[in-house]
Amino acid sequence: MDDASGMPAAARARLIGAGYAAQGLGYAAVVTALPAFKDRQGIDDTFVSAILLLVCVAAAGGSMLADRVAARWGSRYALASGLLLVAAGLAGATVATPNAVFAAILLAYGVGLGAVDASLSMQGVLVQARLGRSVMSRLFAAYTAAAIAAALLMSGVLASGAGAALAVGVAAAFAALVGAVGWRAFEPGRTLRASAVHEHGGRAIRPIVLVCGMLIFTAFLVDSAVSTWSSVYLRDSLDAAASVAPLGYAAYQAAVLVSRLVADHVMPRAGRLVVAVGGLAVCGIGCGLVVALPSIGAAVAGFAISGIGVGVLVPLAFSAAGEAAAGNSDEVIAKVNLFNYGGALLGAVLIGALSEPVGLRIAFLIPVVAVILTLPLARRLRDLAVPEPVLKSAAG
Repeated sequence: MDDASGMPAAARARLIGAGYAAQGLGYAAVVTALPAFKDRQGIDDTFVSAILLLVCVAAAGGSMLADRVAARWGSRYALASGLLLVAAGLAGATVATPNAVFAAILLAYGVGLGAVDASLSMQGVLVQARLGRSVMSRLFAAYTAAAIAAALLMSGVLASGAGAALAVGVAAAFAALVGAVGWRAFEPGRTLRASAVHEHGGRAIRPIVLVCGMLIFTAFLVDSAVSTWSSVYLRDSLDAAASVAPLGYAAYQAAVLVSRLVADHVMPRAGRLVVAVGGLAVCGIGCGLVVALPSIGAAVAGFAISGIGVGVLVPLAFSAAGEAAAGNSDEVIAKVNLFNYGGALLGAVLIGALSEPVGLRIAFLIPVVAVILTLPLARRLRDLAVPEPVLKSAAG
């Protein structure tokens, strides 16, 4: 279906997919460039940890800012401006600067990161509604594929001696290009802010935010745990060779990508509730396998199994939130997105804190506990709804 501007919805969906790719490319470029940034700036792990924590806080602020921009002008402007801010932050990070300036650049990047996180899901929900079919998982697949591409690009430029700044610069240029094109070409649809809240009170959206937010929280807790600690666990706890240690993370990302490529075909047949419960169970089984069998093969397999669950849960949760609160999906998605940062921080920090007293293997029980606690909430997905959904165009 075409929108009022005459641009086919499928073409607009592909452009939004490019936005997901720009976000994945930029984030993976930053995290894989951290060792090079440490050497260039002369900073230690403590400084890096503090900056990453502040980036998460800035991203949460960026998510709330995206909500304000979307309410006033539409989520396409929140996404386009967020991508341009991400591009500026990435470009600034390629240049050696005093550490205070470097920290400020990364904080600005964090604000853009959060704005893009929230507005991408707003845009995805809107274009999915216009298309009339599930596409969110494939949009998130573009993010995952770009993240893998960024890791490979970083490996290649470092092997060639060109330096990490080149890969980060490529990510900056791509984000700037997509943001500039999308300023006028992203999905122009928007939703009426708080229409349901005004009629029915805050209780109308609280269950949606809680249920979908907890799915996001648990998925990102698992994601952060595996992304941050899988290689460390394989290398330090299981004495894997240096060349083998990254395989757990590689298997995890590959599984995330595959599950996202197929989820849009499975969802209409199996139903959202079945997929959500199944995704949570798979996450729990994967992390449980890591705990139960302290071997390299079992750990790599467990990380890959966890990736299957994470791959479907994140797009499912945002899609469910957007459809349940179609009349004010932009606002609800911005609130749901905040759970992302809590899960990411808990997965990275709590497991790291437990690594000394109990060991990393036992610490991987934390995601299992989160899955068990979230399962009862997931069963409430079928009951989520806000009365009288309203969708209007930006021009309206």
